[in-house]
Amino acid sequence: MSAFQKLFKQTFIYGLATVLPRMLTFLLVPLYTSPNVLDSVADYGKVSIVFSWVIIFNVILAYGMETAFFRFFNKEKNQDKVIGTSTISLLVSSIAFFLGTYILREQIASFIGIELKYINIVIWVLLLDALVIIPFAWLRAKEKPMKYAAIKITNVVINIGLNLFFLLWLKDLADESSFFESIYVPHFQISYIFISILIASTVTLLLVLPFYAKIRYTFNSSLWKSMMKYAIPVLIAGLAFAVNESFNRILMDYLLPADIAEEKIGMFAACYKLALFMTLFATAYRLGIEPYFFSHSKSVEPQKNYARILEFFVIFGSIILLAVVVFADFLKPFIIRSEAYWEAMWIVPIVLVAHLCFGIYQNLSVWYKVTDRTKFGAYISVFGAIITLVLNFWLIPIMDYKGSAIALLVAYGSMMILSYYFGRKYYPIPYNLKKIGLYLLLSIVFSLISFYRFREDYLVGVPILILFIGLVYFLEKNELKQLIKKQ
Repeated sequence: MSAFQKLFKQTFIYGLATVLPRMLTFLLVPLYTSPNVLDSVADYGKVSIVFSWVIIFNVILAYGMETAFFRFFNKEKNQDKVIGTSTISLLVSSIAFFLGTYILREQIASFIGIELKYINIVIWVLLLDALVIIPFAWLRAKEKPMKYAAIKITNVVINIGLNLFFLLWLKDLADESSFFESIYVPHFQISYIFISILIASTVTLLLVLPFYAKIRYTFNSSLWKSMMKYAIPVLIAGLAFAVNESFNRILMDYLLPADIAEEKIGMFAACYKLALFMTLFATAYRLGIEPYFFSHSKSVEPQKNYARILEFFVIFGSIILLAVVVFADFLKPFIIRSEAYWEAMWIVPIVLVAHLCFGIYQNLSVWYKVTDRTKFGAYISVFGAIITLVLNFWLIPIMDYKGSAIALLVAYGSMMILSYYFGRKYYPIPYNLKKIGLYLLLSIVFSLISFYRFREDYLVGVPILILFIGLVYFLEKNELKQLIKKQ
């Protein structure tokens, strides 16, 4: 099997491991947005705000060590030393973080404006999630995607099952049984959501505990310093991404009037989920290509394969963009059950294009990862975060959630352009810009016309989609035939 075919095989498996669990979590969106499950749209807004803080602190607790692990696992001859050093580093930092936040939990709750009862649960979830970072990275580095997938899926199945139990069934069971009555608390839905996550994260840690039992706990301070030097720019880039991806909800909570803020956040967060199709595709692709980038960086002319990888990403991403936009209103009743959330559907095409740009940026980022210039990733991401913050502060008071969607698109689009500019200088890759530009331009223009001019008019939208897919096939048929022959 060629290296290129192996990439697609691993991308498919890791994609399954990522896409399937997240697709299963799609069940939670219809659950949370169904009438009479949460008390109001504002409650979903509260959940979204807490999740936004969780995303930010997850990045802080990982501090780029996962990416550093991949780099040095492939670079160092003594892989046990890399495993031991990274594991000890995360164990110490995670426990220290947990103790510090637990002691200061009341002050933290007051500062970020989240109720203490939620903070108590979230602190434990953050600790448990941090402790599985290196075990999961080790599974990917050792090319054990099936085990990786099984554990990921188990986590989500438990999470979904407990959500269904607590939010749908527990109240009726409490009427029939004294035991269930003892654990049922009225208007406790938000806490039940976080308790479900806590239990699922606990089971996940238990499943990866054998990793901790069989590794060698050797800490090399010189190696750790080198890993941290590599990881810190990744941390900065990760924090910038967290700002781009989730801080808008936190800013809306501060910038919008208190009586409508959480309701607007709830609408935005629910409709934002329709962009999950693009996010899942980009994430699956990243999980497949990241180990490939490092392991094949010293092969003969890897740039040609890197160029083809981006081309395939843009092709599939453009089709996903147009397909989701055309059928967005058909999909929404199945995913967002209550019409109370549908007001924010305007953001869907904007957010989808933004995530397509971010996926392209992730593919372009190969140049600074394989040349150990991760500081550029930090520079570019910080630039994107600054754009996000400036535009959100400016546009949210004027356009509420529409301003956040526009800010996201401008930020990710700018990051994509900057990464290409610097990559061309430091690690030239022969991208087919004419073809990539054609697919991007047509898919974006067709999407905007379909949604904002002919929304829900499938006599226009479906032919546009078919036309685009036909064009892709016409231009790529020779490439597809070659891949089929190789298989």
